[in-house]
Amino acid sequence: MMPPPLFFFAQDYFGYLKSSVKLIKNFPLQVDWTLNIGEQALDICIVSFNQSASSVFVLGERNFFCLKDNGQIRFMKKLDCSPSCFLPYCSVSEGTINTLIGNHNNMLHIYQDVTLKWATQLPHVPVAVRVGCLHDLKGVIVTLSDNGHLQCSYLGTDPSLFQAPKVESRELNYDELDTELKELQKIIKDVNKSQGVWPITEREDDLKISAMVSPNFDSVSQATDVEVGADLVPSVTVKVTLQNRVGLQKIKLSIYVQPPLVLTCDQFTFEFMGKYFKIFFFFVSCLFRAAPVAYGGSQARGIPRVIQCKFRLPLKLICLPCQPSKTASHKLTIDTNKSPVSLLNLFPGFASQSEDDQVNVMGFRFLGGSRVTLLASKTSQRYRIQSEQFEDLWLITNELIIRLQEYFEKQGIKDFACSFSGSMPLQEYFELIDHHFELRINGENLEELLSERAVQFRAIQRRLLTRFKDKTPAPLQHLDTLLDGTYKQVIALADAVEENQGNLFQSFTRLKSATHLVILLIGLWQKLSADQIAILEAAFLPLQQDAQELGWEEMVDAAISHLLKTCLSKSSKEQALNLSSQLSIPKDTSRLKKHITLLCDRLAKGGRLCLSTDAVAPQTMVMPGGCATIPESDLEERSIEQDSTELFTNHKHLIMETPMPEVSPLQGVSE
Repeated sequence: MMPPPLFFFAQDYFGYLKSSVKLIKNFPLQVDWTLNIGEQALDICIVSFNQSASSVFVLGERNFFCLKDNGQIRFMKKLDCSPSCFLPYCSVSEGTINTLIGNHNNMLHIYQDVTLKWATQLPHVPVAVRVGCLHDLKGVIVTLSDNGHLQCSYLGTDPSLFQAPKVESRELNYDELDTELKELQKIIKDVNKSQGVWPITEREDDLKISAMVSPNFDSVSQATDVEVGADLVPSVTVKVTLQNRVGLQKIKLSIYVQPPLVLTCDQFTFEFMGKYFKIFFFFVSCLFRAAPVAYGGSQARGIPRVIQCKFRLPLKLICLPCQPSKTASHKLTIDTNKSPVSLLNLFPGFASQSEDDQVNVMGFRFLGGSRVTLLASKTSQRYRIQSEQFEDLWLITNELIIRLQEYFEKQGIKDFACSFSGSMPLQEYFELIDHHFELRINGENLEELLSERAVQFRAIQRRLLTRFKDKTPAPLQHLDTLLDGTYKQVIALADAVEENQGNLFQSFTRLKSATHLVILLIGLWQKLSADQIAILEAAFLPLQQDAQELGWEEMVDAAISHLLKTCLSKSSKEQALNLSSQLSIPKDTSRLKKHITLLCDRLAKGGRLCLSTDAVAPQTMVMPGGCATIPESDLEERSIEQDSTELFTNHKHLIMETPMPEVSPLQGVSE
């Protein structure tokens, strides 16, 4: 409960402390005058300069008062920020008083009466301020922070004492300069070719980071605010260890997870870490769709350095075992060069030992409710993944490939490989792109309409305020009804914008999962190396979070256009084309879809992804079945538009009709 507003008074009794105590004891004080300032007084100061009348200065929570000795207000100033301290002092102008006022925005304002004369930024919030003299320097402003930091400063700027040295005139030997320039250019070229941009050092890192995932779930889930239908969201504890050999400063550890993953804490900062010192700390991750990545930053020998550590979380955090489904809208077939492995050995936590007749079929159910079915052939070397949602195929497909590689590595087999020979599911991918782009356009239109209604609402408010201030009553002419209707529209539009942002967030998450799947299939299809897959990921996944101003479509289009212009170009004319330097939201996604299809066509013809543009790989490889020729110009586009449309319309049936006679039909398996 706040105390009542301050009523202060001035007394004619001034003297020493002892005599004042006697006066208070023997004679009761009488109030000469009172003044209600309407707020709490933070500080009071009585000053008198140059034989002038005394003034009472009062610093309030929102205002600054100057009173005469009889209680009348001399002037007052409304403050923009919450003040923390003040100090009145004499002014060089006669009849005025200067005042230093500090606020909680780390600012110090100097007023001459009510006029702001100077404002300066402080490194802290001042709780006390004084003006003093240090040696021969007068007018030094001394401020004190709440943690005891004392600072002495003065108004003005530092004079520039630098004088340019005289240039010694000497004759230049241009032949020696040319020789030195050629040597330096040769050194730079050799370094760039052999080591890249940053030189490779073989010395051991000063900081090591490791992560260990707990094998068991938390007994009490930390995902208390997360609800996914009727499923309980589990949580797991991860222990991260930092170990350093030398003393380090300003260590910052950041843990990143892809939405909608959740962390209890994602950043840790340590100002100093001594030599041979270990830090253990824990955080809890609630996983939905993907595995997180942890990064650590260190600063050794004055050079900022970054190290990272990746770790995988158990698959049971995001999906549960369920009955396989007989039918599905989307299917993928992965080929291998080794005999099929029992799914019971690959996914031991998702099948029962009693299900001996069903070890080649396994069902997964995500926490969101969607299902994915995995089938392993009994005679051939194929695996099929099917689901009702296209983007749900990525996680199980990626997990299958990783577990197959780990399984054969334990068996001592090093020549294991996976491949994909079906048609690229670009049509389903393009549908997700169109849906995401449609939500972006819808959000832009809703925000524009909301801005118009807000302007209209403020205009009606001004009209009503003018009517209410008019001394002659006049009819409102239904302005109140219009104000109420506009207010309801503003609220409805704000709710629509918020709902569209949630839908856009979910759409972008599904688009990222589908993008990971497309990159995985392209890598299996063309047997790309890890560096080439990294280039594709950098081109297709430039953003971790979607934004309205700079979205996924324009950035991916620019990145793919750069690849088509450089390493995947067919001629020198394409390399000479200039790309637009400004990124803006496109009118539609036709250009982006055309460039993605053209990228697949160039890779099918033997194009090689690389960061160097010195050599262009010959594109003479025969395209696999299910891919059509992509137009290289707008003139060829019309001639094959019909064939391309039939290709993308029927490619789903091509995938579903992939012959797999060795896979037993799901007889006796309930959906």
